Amino acid sequence: MRTLTRLSPSPDTTERQGSAGAPRAHESAVKHVTGRAAYIDDLPAPADTLHVALGLSPVAHGWLNRLDLEKVRSAPGVVDVITLADVPGHTDIGPVFPGDPIFAGDEISYVGQCLFAVAAESHKAARLAVKEAVVEIDERPACLDPVAATEREEFVRPTHVQERGDWQRALDGAPHRLEGEQFVGGQEHFYLEGQACLVVPTEDEGVMVYTSNQHPSETQKLVAEVLDIPFHAVTMEMRRMGGGFGGKETQASPWACIAAIIARRTGRAAKLRLPRAEDTRATGKRHPFHNRYRLGFDERGVLAGGEITVIGDCGYSPDLSDAVVDRAMFHADNAYSLGDARVTGHRARTNTASNTAFRGFGGPQGMMIIERAMDDIARHLGEDPLTIRKRNLYRAADDSGAARDVTHYGQRVEQLSLLHDIVAQLETSSDYWQRRREITAFNATSPIIKKGLALTPVKFGISFTVQHLNQAGALLLVYTDGSVMINHGGTEMGQGLHTKVCQVVARELGLDLERVRISATRTDKVPNTSPTAASSGADLNGQAARDAASKLRERLFDFAAAHFDRENGGLDREAMRLEDGHLVAGIGESERRIPWGELTQAAYMGRVSLSEKGFYATPLIHYDRASGRGRPFYYFAHGAAVAEVEVDTLSGEYRLSRADILHDVGDSLNPAIDIGQIEGAFIQGMGWLTSEELKWNDAGRLVSDGPSTYKIPAFGDLPPTFNVELLEGHPNSQASIYRSKAVGEPPFMLGISVWSALRDALASLVDYRESPALDTPATPERVLMAAETLRRRAEDATSPRRSDHAPA
Repeated sequence: MRTLTRLSPSPDTTERQGSAGAPRAHESAVKHVTGRAAYIDDLPAPADTLHVALGLSPVAHGWLNRLDLEKVRSAPGVVDVITLADVPGHTDIGPVFPGDPIFAGDEISYVGQCLFAVAAESHKAARLAVKEAVVEIDERPACLDPVAATEREEFVRPTHVQERGDWQRALDGAPHRLEGEQFVGGQEHFYLEGQACLVVPTEDEGVMVYTSNQHPSETQKLVAEVLDIPFHAVTMEMRRMGGGFGGKETQASPWACIAAIIARRTGRAAKLRLPRAEDTRATGKRHPFHNRYRLGFDERGVLAGGEITVIGDCGYSPDLSDAVVDRAMFHADNAYSLGDARVTGHRARTNTASNTAFRGFGGPQGMMIIERAMDDIARHLGEDPLTIRKRNLYRAADDSGAARDVTHYGQRVEQLSLLHDIVAQLETSSDYWQRRREITAFNATSPIIKKGLALTPVKFGISFTVQHLNQAGALLLVYTDGSVMINHGGTEMGQGLHTKVCQVVARELGLDLERVRISATRTDKVPNTSPTAASSGADLNGQAARDAASKLRERLFDFAAAHFDRENGGLDREAMRLEDGHLVAGIGESERRIPWGELTQAAYMGRVSLSEKGFYATPLIHYDRASGRGRPFYYFAHGAAVAEVEVDTLSGEYRLSRADILHDVGDSLNPAIDIGQIEGAFIQGMGWLTSEELKWNDAGRLVSDGPSTYKIPAFGDLPPTFNVELLEGHPNSQASIYRSKAVGEPPFMLGISVWSALRDALASLVDYRESPALDTPATPERVLMAAETLRRRAEDATSPRRSDHAPA
């Protein structure tokens, strides 16, 4: 059973027109399912297009002693071969901080690092030519342990600290204290469409770049710098991606830069598409984390304070790791008031591909440690974990009157009742306590199969934590037949952003959705755009599109007031509105209705501009890194999930039997798309925490580099009972687009409930007296080892003690 939300009441016109608030299908849905949606590899390429293959390092760390490419250059079909020495401009393409050479120089930093590129007449010829290279590397020991790197202070960026109150005093004075640590595994993006680009040389030494890319403006900048040409000579176009999840925010740029160099050198188009295994080895992942906590709490399990440390495994270079670890720190509290607390974040350097953005951007890894602590405190006190979680939710004040609505970085949590309402509503709708009693009774009589249940909340901050990225632009074009074209700086990766932006424009102009079309994201239409990331796509670009549409609407009202019904003094400007494809002026018997097409045609004949640009910058947000305090988020999105699992404790195998989700999206822009996002995010989060295991051998080579060795969730992993509902009646307290809330990343962390339910099932082996250590991903092997450890402890606890003099 899959229960969809009850849609909030909305005007008939909104439902009929499909404008913002209506549950409409994805704008490319039919193209997706019929195979007509064009991705980079589907685009028709010029007849003389060259195909590019890469020479990658087989060694994780060392010094490049010899790179002999003579046989590569003379291989059949080869037209060009390039290395670091052939780059005309910048050689470092680090997106924020330096450290990412386009090709390796003297030092080799990870297996899969690019050494050279080959351009040939065919893809096969290029790949065969790569094998002719003579590469000699003086191999050195590789660092693959971020904890060891932290101890040696080998960081890609400085350590950062956030602190509120006297955490040491709070910890020392607490009646109870616990500490724990965990390893949180990384995650491969596994987008269906791999890294790909097509670069075509243009006049005036420029290039046209078609790219599967979440941040076209950044790639435009890097391509221009690598070619040593002005930004305006580079145009990026991106119609859609076959998935991104953060993996194409910064790490789509190197391939575009390489193809652009070849296109400019040869005067021919260049196409680069990474095979799956090479894509997986050459690109970064979700950051693995090592987390630790030391927390003090009272007899009721309420936190007094303590410290949390997170260590992000950043790979060999900074990439986006500064911001990723920052967000892990921001979310080390999840939905709970930590009291007086210090949170420390380290950015460890290791000899792997530079880890990068991934849905949640460090937030999920940060939340894991406090969710472990909630379970641990509950077992320590003999309480249900849900009880402890509810007592620690952000609230106005504690029993002493101390504020409990301010985070450890100084931001006040607004809409406090939301978290409590969501948990209470889901607690009831999922029959949590009845199921808890049934599961406890079942486990008492079932020695092998154990069931587990967990309800975990989510509080996720929405905004880029780098302030200047919180801006967006849009370009609106209206044609004389009344059809509308919108372009904005966001990119479509399947999440429905383009659909929502079209709905915003349709609502502002009072049109059917079918009259509004969106064009590909292009840097020559909307410049200097931010990446489509941080769950901000609809918030930023929707507001920019609304700004453009509202300005154009007001201009048309001004024109119509003077142009129509002149003999009667014109139309009433103040009573105008756009609805049902008409300009409506006046009310009752004096109402005048002018078709939209007639209005736009008349405006054109009256020499009124029918295009408009829009812009939006998120207000209020700021963060001072020196003090570790500020308001980095415009608002918080919330949600909660209940997961029920069944575990075979003799094999470690398990299944998710039921999931119940209640999620907060404010006043939804599109309930159908939002529910799909929630379902997909939950399953992807579950995969991260259960089956998706990244494995490197001792030499630093990634061995889980394809679907045969890396297991993402499949259809059969969905729970038989999967109830998803949107929270109703709680519009966003901030002035977001139509009081909606972001939905891209927040529901990803609902998957934590599955991991917590597994721990709950295992805890039943020791009568819930202990909360087992369970690193992630919680594969069947890890679950089995945790079960065996608990069984041994249970046997030791029940075995009679032998005296020191008793016979063995």
